[in-house]
This record gives sequence, structure tokens and C-alpha cells, in this order.
Amino acid sequence: MSAAPRKRVAVLISGRGSNMTALIEAAKAPDYPAEIVLVMSNVPEAGGLATAQANGIATCVVDHRAFGKDREAFEHAMQDVLATYHIDIVCLAGFMRLLTPWFVGQWQGRMLNIHPALLPAFKGLDTHARALAAGATQHGATVHFVVPEMDAGPIIVQGAVDVLPDDTEATLAARVLAVEHRIYPEALRRVAEDRSKP
Repeated sequence: MSAAPRKRVAVLISGRGSNMTALIEAAKAPDYPAEIVLVMSNVPEAGGLATAQANGIATCVVDHRAFGKDREAFEHAMQDVLATYHIDIVCLAGFMRLLTPWFVGQWQGRMLNIHPALLPAFKGLDTHARALAAGATQHGATVHFVVPEMDAGPIIVQGAVDVLPDDTEATLAARVLAVEHRIYPEALRRVAEDRSKP
């Protein structure tokens, strides 16, 4: 029996794309059920584009600034590119744009995001500083399906770290980032194998 075809994945980034790199590395394994076929950014100078190109992955820039305040026009332009590449799953990896319900609806159950906190705690930005300020004893990262409401979709995988007495925002962030790089490839594997559904 032949193996099922690998799912075609696009990673959306706005910066250096360290989680994108973790996904690219995981997908190099021959038994990994997904392949990264496209990296798209809304920022022309995003550092992760060069990393993707160095790994032989197609890249594309759809600059949101060209669309002014018309978020849906920007997203239609992205959707056209994703359709061209026959994408099965979209992974957000430091993509710093809020997505409209229209776009989210196109990818329901097929779009993943990683958030640097143990959801539902600390939705939104500045999660490490907020965890420290709240006196949290545990912190971590969550991969979840994207829904129209921010950071509210069904959880796929979480990974936790203990918050240490002498932690700073930077030390905590570094440990959480290591967790992110471990759990994102695992979450994508589960979704690509249809083991996680929203």
C-alpha cells in the first residue's frame, strides 16, 4: 500500500520565522506527513524569506500596505496565491496581521497558529511579561486552530515550562521558544494525519 500523499503547507510569516524554520526542518524527514511548499510574508524584508529560499522553498510577498485599510482585498490576494500552490494547510508563524472572518472561513479546520502562552491564559500580546506580573508558576506555548476570535480556537498541542523565581521576560521567552519549536511540528503532524480536528 502506498503512503498517503504529503499535505501541502504554506507558512505565513512577518519576521525571522523561527517557528517556520522548525517546521521546515521537521518536514525534511521522509516520514513526515506534510511538506512546506510555500512561505508567504506581508513584509518584503522579513528575514524568514531568505531562510525559506535557502531551503529551496518558494516564497511570495503580499505587502499589506499596498491595500491600505482594505483587509479583505489583501486577503483575497493571499488566497489567490494559496490556491495557485494547491495548499492544504496554512501555518501562521509570527504573522502579525489580524485575519478577517472571511479568510478564516476559507481555512476552517486547516489553519494553525502558535501562541506563546498556555491558552486560554494570556491571549494577545506581551504574554511573558504578563505571566511574570501575574505570578504564574507555569507558562508555555499553544498550537491551536484559527477561528475568527483571536487566540480562541480549539487547542491541538500545548507545552509547558516552569516559571523560575529569577526569570526575566527574556529568559522565560527563550525557554518558551524552545517549546514552540518542539510542539509546532508535532501539531502539524497531527493535523496532516487527520488525528486532530477542530
